[in-house]
Amino acid sequence: MLQQTTAISQNDLDHEVSRRRTFAIISHPDAGKTTLTEKLLLYAGAVDMAGSVRARKNQRSATSDYMEIEQQRGISITTAALQFDCQGYRINLLDTPGHQDFSEDTYRTLMVTDSAVMVLDAAKGIETQTKKLFQVCRLRNTPILTFINKLDRPGREPLELLDEIEQIMGISPAPINWPIGNGPTFKGVYDLRSKSVMLFERTKHGQYRAPVQVHDLYDSLLTEMLGQDEHARLIDEIELINVAGTKFNMDDYLAGRATPVFFGSAINNFGLETFWQALIDFAPSPGAYQAGQDSIQPTSPMFSGLIFKIQANMDPQHRDRVAFLRVCSGRLEKDMQVYNSRLGRKVRISRAYRFFAGEREPVDEAFPGDVVGLANPGVFSIGDTLCAGQIVEFNTIPRFQPEHFCVLQNIDIGKYKQFNKGLGQLVEEGAVQVFFYKESLRKEPVLAAVGELQFEVVTARLRAEYGVETATSKLPFTCARWVECDPKVQKDIIWPSTCKLAYDRDEKLVVLFSSEWELNYCREKNPQLVLKELG
Repeated sequence: MLQQTTAISQNDLDHEVSRRRTFAIISHPDAGKTTLTEKLLLYAGAVDMAGSVRARKNQRSATSDYMEIEQQRGISITTAALQFDCQGYRINLLDTPGHQDFSEDTYRTLMVTDSAVMVLDAAKGIETQTKKLFQVCRLRNTPILTFINKLDRPGREPLELLDEIEQIMGISPAPINWPIGNGPTFKGVYDLRSKSVMLFERTKHGQYRAPVQVHDLYDSLLTEMLGQDEHARLIDEIELINVAGTKFNMDDYLAGRATPVFFGSAINNFGLETFWQALIDFAPSPGAYQAGQDSIQPTSPMFSGLIFKIQANMDPQHRDRVAFLRVCSGRLEKDMQVYNSRLGRKVRISRAYRFFAGEREPVDEAFPGDVVGLANPGVFSIGDTLCAGQIVEFNTIPRFQPEHFCVLQNIDIGKYKQFNKGLGQLVEEGAVQVFFYKESLRKEPVLAAVGELQFEVVTARLRAEYGVETATSKLPFTCARWVECDPKVQKDIIWPSTCKLAYDRDEKLVVLFSSEWELNYCREKNPQLVLKELG
């Protein structure tokens, strides 16, 4: 039996769990996900002035895009954790990468959230990456709120977008507000809950809250502002939605059967105040986590947590490594001893931090739903279960199979120590894997990743964070398989001429194949050979 956490009353623990809200924001690239994240921080009071994904000369960059490469490229390449308080709730917001090359990071993040916000572009609707991430949410029946963005630009008809959500996603869309106008004529939204028209005024670069005018749907002033035809059309649409539209049902939303839908413009702050309030009101508190056949309830007094992300160099001054932990049950305390189920031994949590993207501050305790960073001296890995009081091990986080390969060359051999250290720490983050050819005089590492952009990120970060210049050379391989068979059997294996044998960091034998056909040919010729995918 392990050491239990310091006593806390059940009522206090229940209260802390009930006020946590942990959610991720997901979308296809360029749907406005990071812009929406920034504006939600503005409306939550977490920032005084909103930044921009592609900041102008005198503008702030987006808070969640805190890495240098993210600010340069204007894209998110890693999940940013932002914790703050609002209206008595402790919010844990996770802004995920949208690009498919970084989808493994997003997938792991969705494994530790209690709900998600799905952002759609009003002109494009459901896109490839949105659909893939939605299916990941479906695996855990994660409740989803939908924000249809960019109404300030010409887009598709709202009814068409709702129908697409229902037909493609197989989930019932329940509109909570309705857009007034489209593109240059977009002026605000009609709130179906309060039965009021909310008209917005633009602010400079969308950096501040948009002033709002509230009217009744049948107010004659709206006819003057919108024009008779536009006002009449709005009334007809609202009456149709009230009669034929899906009504919001909290139970259906929490079960993942329905999604409340909001229309707005994140860049202009249109429709965000009501969306943020609904997100707080609708999003569930932390739920249970599966550990084999057991269901670990968040209100259990025994501490447990799951490591889902590793990040190197979050503090450039100290070149530290941070392990991101989702607290699943009980209370995490500073300096407590916990059991690492993978290592099979106790480790001490010396320092824990709450993060606001690139900023951090130490915390003495954390509760279920909280995402905190732990100082990582090399004892934590992605997928680790930490626990105290009772030994548990949460279900594993699946890994994506690498599809792209390259050789990484260190241009300045005088910096081999920095090169090895930097590569080792970046590989720990789980975005790339490293192999070394079995029989080769050159010991240059082979990188493997889900997407090619990961290789650019590695070279850029080695340069910026470790002062090492590198170059990559693309390889023709498309898949990797781990060899599991008796070493004596390996001597008789007939390997395809174009495949390559290599070792991973744990010195396990790996075969790199140039095609699925080559992989199947190898299996056919060697029935005694066991080839496994990455677990």
